[in-house]
Amino acid sequence: MTVQARSEGPVRGRWIDDWRPEDESFWQGGGKRVANRNLWFSVFSEHIGFSIWTLWSVLVLFMPNDAFGLDVAGKFFLVAMPTLVGSFLRLPYTMAVAVFGGRNWSIIAAALLLVPTILAAFIVQPGVSYTTLMVLAAIAGVGGGNFASSMTNINAFFPDRYKGYALGLNAGGGNLGVAVIQLLGLLILATAGGGVTGIRILLGIYIPLVVIATLCSAIFMDNLSTVRNDTGALKEATKEAQTWVISFLYIGTFGSFIGYSFAFGLVLQNQFGRTPLQAATLTFIGPLLGSLIRPVGGWLSDRIGGVRVTFWNFVAMAVSSLICIIASGQQSLGLFVVGFTLLFITSGIGNGSVYKMIPAIFRTKALAASESTGRDTDASLLWARRISGAVIGIAGAIGAFGGLLINLAFRQSFLTVKSGVPAFWAFLAFYAVCFVVTYLVYMRNAKAATDPKTGSTVSYASV
Repeated sequence: MTVQARSEGPVRGRWIDDWRPEDESFWQGGGKRVANRNLWFSVFSEHIGFSIWTLWSVLVLFMPNDAFGLDVAGKFFLVAMPTLVGSFLRLPYTMAVAVFGGRNWSIIAAALLLVPTILAAFIVQPGVSYTTLMVLAAIAGVGGGNFASSMTNINAFFPDRYKGYALGLNAGGGNLGVAVIQLLGLLILATAGGGVTGIRILLGIYIPLVVIATLCSAIFMDNLSTVRNDTGALKEATKEAQTWVISFLYIGTFGSFIGYSFAFGLVLQNQFGRTPLQAATLTFIGPLLGSLIRPVGGWLSDRIGGVRVTFWNFVAMAVSSLICIIASGQQSLGLFVVGFTLLFITSGIGNGSVYKMIPAIFRTKALAASESTGRDTDASLLWARRISGAVIGIAGAIGAFGGLLINLAFRQSFLTVKSGVPAFWAFLAFYAVCFVVTYLVYMRNAKAATDPKTGSTVSYASV
């Protein structure tokens, strides 16, 4: 393995020119150690990114309605803004890995997190206009972009047999940032109280962490030459039908996770009359469990198949939505928290299983094409890794957009009937569509089908 400093194009830094993770001797001879080092520091940086992305779901708990002039609809729209911006940023963040290199972009992406944290620390206070708050919340969307670049980067480091584990761990560790910042918000609310003081204490904790994440990315991470300047992969991935099927399914899993993470506290306050402190004692539980179980979704998919896990997981998500509907009708806070927590857990499992499906689908397709056309196997697998990385970015962007839809659904639901029940019925229907799509596209026919592009026969039933 050759690691050398090089200077070409717009960046300068440490580059690994020889990277062959599928070669077992290469992997055991040092590749595994390098990949794991990059994974752990990617997890740390992405963890902080998720915390900043979901920052406003916590800040609204520190902002009394009378002091800040915010109503229920205004708060739901405010917490939806980072989701909207973050979903759009995921596409350029995915391409940035190919343009700048994984390590170099990790440095830039981490440093950008200073912008929303410092601005919020100085500007958020009673009397500030709603427009200003919306702009500040939108800037926090940069934290959402980190996920796409981090996942694209880590996907290139690991062999296919470990991608479910690696991507699940990377994403799960990042997702934990949601629970951690909500838990810190709870501690600050309980000790220092709300208002501007609590907001500045919270931001005072995260600003140094952003600096540390930036420095760690610079010191401990690497760039891979094999993914540099491969900007054409994103365009090529958009022509693959599987890209859009996976992206649709990821709306149901990750869109649910991030959307519920932003909305949970507000739903508890407005449907069950909880105070901000009472809501904060519950809001971190779901994101915590959903994050911790995400690697399990990847691990389970490595063993029994991502398609099977994804199908039954969507069934479970539909059942969890039904529990929330029943609990809302009975005004049972305990049952509602159980149902909502199950939604977080199942969305976490689904996040891991859907992302495991991405490299497996394109590896299966590449090997089938190689067998039928005589194309070199190594070249086919390289194509699969390129496209998988791009699809991870596309699916991440579209999936994150689902978080916006969830918050808008809750906003409209509370505006019209002062309850989240209509929103939950909509979510249940969407999960039903997702498990039907999973069955029709991947499970119905175990026999191989003909790929119209290559003429090869391929089956995704065992993916």
